[in-house]
Amino acid sequence: MQTVFAQPPKTVELEDLTWTEIRDEIHAGKTTLIIPIGGTEQTGPYVAVGKHNVRAKILAQRIAEELGNAIVAPVIAYVPEGSYAPPTSHMRFPGTITVPDDVFEKTLESAANSFKVHGFRNIIFLGDHGGYQGDVRRVVSQLNKSWAGSDARAFVPAEYYDTSSTGYNQILREHGFRDDEIGTHAGLADTSLLLAVAPQMVRLDELKNAPKLEAADGVYGGDPRRSTAALGQLGIDVIVSRTVDAIRKDTAGR
Repeated sequence: MQTVFAQPPKTVELEDLTWTEIRDEIHAGKTTLIIPIGGTEQTGPYVAVGKHNVRAKILAQRIAEELGNAIVAPVIAYVPEGSYAPPTSHMRFPGTITVPDDVFEKTLESAANSFKVHGFRNIIFLGDHGGYQGDVRRVVSQLNKSWAGSDARAFVPAEYYDTSSTGYNQILREHGFRDDEIGTHAGLADTSLLLAVAPQMVRLDELKNAPKLEAADGVYGGDPRRSTAALGQLGIDVIVSRTVDAIRKDTAGR
């Protein structure tokens, strides 16, 4: 009787694998681990509060698939979003969750050390939200100091967040959109990116018929009413390609 060995599922998501499948994937060369960082925050009245979490997960998945040697950790969904006594920043809107910076940084550090113990050599942080970029860079610097002399390194490729903001904004300008539409939060750029990966999270019909939204609505410096999935796909494609190139360059020879 021929023995049939079970094949691991074709997934790059760590939480979809068993511990023995993860062990075997590492032994087979998947030694790059991506930690996607999202955030649970308001994005105006017509976009679900899990925007960053879903976007970070899907982008990290596509980046890992392109790399071919990477696994994606569960999304970090609890991040600094302002204070709660009194409420500031996005905490002024129901549904936003915040944690202190030191708690956030310790979470990232602990996750990275966990993956290093298991044999991952390249720990890649991809942060989808602008407010904590400094925290992530600080954690990466601290990790690399503490890991000196080992075969593990931490990275935070600037191309991921830079492309999703300034790089994508330039693409939208080239397609005829103004800065007062593109916005810095919950505008056309933010909403289009989400439409490209998770359209069910955008209340598109209501948005199209809404009056122009303002800061009091949670929309900062933009107008999301002309957002489309096609526009968002332009951004998704370039975020993935530039981030993959950056990770390959950073980890070359490792």
